[in-house]
Amino acid sequence: MDLDRGPTAPRARLSEPGSPVCTPDWLALREPADHAARSETLAAALDDRLAGHDLLVVRDLGCGLGSMGRWLAPRLRARQQWFVHDRDADLARRAALSLASLPVPATAVVGNVADVDLTGTDVVVCSALLDLLTAAEIGALAEACATAGAAVLCTLSVSGRVRFDPADPDDARIAAAFDAHQRRDGLAGPDAPDLVADALARAGFVVRREPSPWRLAGGSAAGRPLAEEWLRGWLDAAAEQDPDLDVDAYLARRLAAPFTVEVGHVDVLGLPR
Repeated sequence: MDLDRGPTAPRARLSEPGSPVCTPDWLALREPADHAARSETLAAALDDRLAGHDLLVVRDLGCGLGSMGRWLAPRLRARQQWFVHDRDADLARRAALSLASLPVPATAVVGNVADVDLTGTDVVVCSALLDLLTAAEIGALAEACATAGAAVLCTLSVSGRVRFDPADPDDARIAAAFDAHQRRDGLAGPDAPDLVADALARAGFVVRREPSPWRLAGGSAAGRPLAEEWLRGWLDAAAEQDPDLDVDAYLARRLAAPFTVEVGHVDVLGLPR
């Protein structure tokens, strides 16, 4: 990395906008916010549907460090066997080890989403993944889940809604640039919740949606690290999309005073009919 890029150097310290592989430090930092945001209602509905199974085979796509498994596994009453999939071998290994400590047996699988064999799978889950897929890839995943007869729970798909308090005159322009960056090269970005809900419905699932926003407090000692790192990554993506934005001045204004921000996400549950 070139460290002499001056004002264009990356502002985020733990994450790279649009990267399909996340750093362990970023995943660990965001895990409490992820756990607080995911829909308890949809998890309970999934559990009600599957409680009679002797053994659930669960596949977590894009598992990262296993945050989804640590959140969901204790909320499902049936015995479970997890397969945690990630393109990063170290992340998949660490996710499997963390689930085994619950204890829930877990197997690490390295590879891309498109290559996953869902034969014999009861539940497919993912978290903060769908914005990195295309509409075609989301549609193919929904069809594969339907063929396998697997229930689907997709959590924390970004919706494009960002609301700051206090507001800033540049909020809307930066948010628009960030959303455009997420849609680059045909990626779903903030369209992911609608795309997966529609794809699951076409594939024959009963679909439910629930909002799952992050609520970050940039003015508190506990909330500041995540709020600031998210802000820096948000600005990096916006600046990459629209180099005319003065994101450094915006960052300075934001960091000079306490702020809160609500970052919109949506959870989507698909249950086979």
